[in-house]
Amino acid sequence: MTDLPTIFILPGLGDSGPDHWQSVLERSDRRCVRIAQDEWDAPRCGAWVARLDEAIARSETPVVLVGHSSACALVAHWTASASREQIARVHGALLVAPSDPDGPNYPAGPTGFGPVPLSRLPFPSIVVASDDDPYVTAARATEYAEAWGSEFVMLAGAGHINVASGFGPWPLGRDLLERLRAVAGR
Repeated sequence: MTDLPTIFILPGLGDSGPDHWQSVLERSDRRCVRIAQDEWDAPRCGAWVARLDEAIARSETPVVLVGHSSACALVAHWTASASREQIARVHGALLVAPSDPDGPNYPAGPTGFGPVPLSRLPFPSIVVASDDDPYVTAARATEYAEAWGSEFVMLAGAGHINVASGFGPWPLGRDLLERLRAVAGR
């Protein structure tokens, strides 16, 4: 049996504050590692992709990615450019509240996140979206999930699935992650 996978926490723009569900998860699970970026507010996607690639190369165990918002686009961009060897190290991805970098509400400053690659992800994935997220329409989130070959979970009235919409501890998120982690530990 392989080692349990390491969980890479991939926050979106602005990082995930201490009460965000990603931070709560990180504090409660020693297998979690936050991938810190140099620029959180006006990043270049290419710099985020390079940082993720470096972290995956250094990992001594398989990896499961847990992305929020712009980090979902990060995962799609990384997958489109990574080597087969690097991709083989990733055993799953939980992609929550994907934002639309080409949408009307995406903040100014970040560059290179759009257009989001719409190629099938080469590992199991789950996309979780909300029907009232200001940063992505339900139709666009569905398009991402279908293109990426992801299981899709649509939440009603959950906003951007962050602290502002009431998501600190998030039992459903932990349950979905455990399903992915079980597959990754094969």
